[in-house]
Amino acid sequence: METTATPGYAQGATLEDVRATLRDIAERQKEFDREMEKSAREWNKRFGDLSNRFGELAEHLVAPGIEDRFNELGYHFDDVSPNGRKIKENGKTVAEIDILLENTETVMAVEVKAKPAERDVEEHVQRLEILRNHRHKKNDTRKIQGAIAGAVFGTAAKKATLRAGLFVLEQSGDTMKIDIPDGFVPREW
Repeated sequence: METTATPGYAQGATLEDVRATLRDIAERQKEFDREMEKSAREWNKRFGDLSNRFGELAEHLVAPGIEDRFNELGYHFDDVSPNGRKIKENGKTVAEIDILLENTETVMAVEVKAKPAERDVEEHVQRLEILRNHRHKKNDTRKIQGAIAGAVFGTAAKKATLRAGLFVLEQSGDTMKIDIPDGFVPREW
């Protein structure tokens, strides 16, 4: 075997010694990567669980008074699903509604977020379109409307919600209020 002076190695280290060291480094890097991936999965699960719990809390704060808020506007909902409703097609869930209010004329689908964002508005509009298509397949011709409820609404999210023709429900003390600006016309699906 040939011995050469390899930079960073003691005199007499062989090329095979360098290769063995590189293999060892590569194996340690793979193990480090596996541990980092495992930690990231655990962190994402914990954060997701926390986010879901906060969402559940927000729904429990919104649901108790939501029927009253809409009834004050003349809706008179007689069926409220405060624990949400899943829309299924061919055995597969295609959308989930956080709170669903119904009467003989209107179905109101409410999305609940701690702090709504503009993307939440877009997603809820898509959800309402799925709900409309699902209801039409069942010959349900009631008008469908939507709302987004939030504990904290930013200006951009609030404007996007109203532009989409959705009601804005905001936390106000220990209850929710519906913000209806002059000229607002709720969209129907």
